[in-house]
Amino acid sequence: MRGKSKMNASRAKVSSFVEETEQRLEMKVMEKELGKAIELRKNGNFKESNEILIKLVQEYPDNASINYQCAWSFDLLGEEANAVLFYENGIKLGLPSEELEGALLGLGSTYRTLGEYEKSKSTFLEGIELFPNNKAIQTFYSMTLYNLNEHSKAMELLLKCLIETTKNAEIISYKKAIDFYSDKLDEVWK
Repeated sequence: MRGKSKMNASRAKVSSFVEETEQRLEMKVMEKELGKAIELRKNGNFKESNEILIKLVQEYPDNASINYQCAWSFDLLGEEANAVLFYENGIKLGLPSEELEGALLGLGSTYRTLGEYEKSKSTFLEGIELFPNNKAIQTFYSMTLYNLNEHSKAMELLLKCLIETTKNAEIISYKKAIDFYSDKLDEVWK
């Protein structure tokens, strides 16, 4: 009896080892394909990259990064409506911080291009809250504000982004004035 339980324990260990090894191999294959898709995108082969990512998202639907990369690939093809679900899934599944930052920018921008301005606004506000130093998110948010007829707010935000990020000597020389007037654009000085 005792020998049988030792043999069962050994079989369980071997079985567990085999299962873990198979999972690691599968992850390596997935990571290799994901890397290939990203490299294709970097080289401007958007359609081929998208095709690989569609296959990957079908095989790994619960992988947040693959969903995000697939969304991005649709955006690059000008197929924003197809990107939305993948951005939403990636965010919902839990992306690492760097990818979450890109996904919130991508989703907010995609909503804007689809005329979903309120969704765009709330997505960008979440992005700004989580990543307050990301000037790209703020810049894209200002476009949404423009679409919502919040022109003053949009201009104020754009001007602040400009003076905080520019290296242009002429703009820097007027930084204080630009900052002062950025929220007073509708005031008339007499």
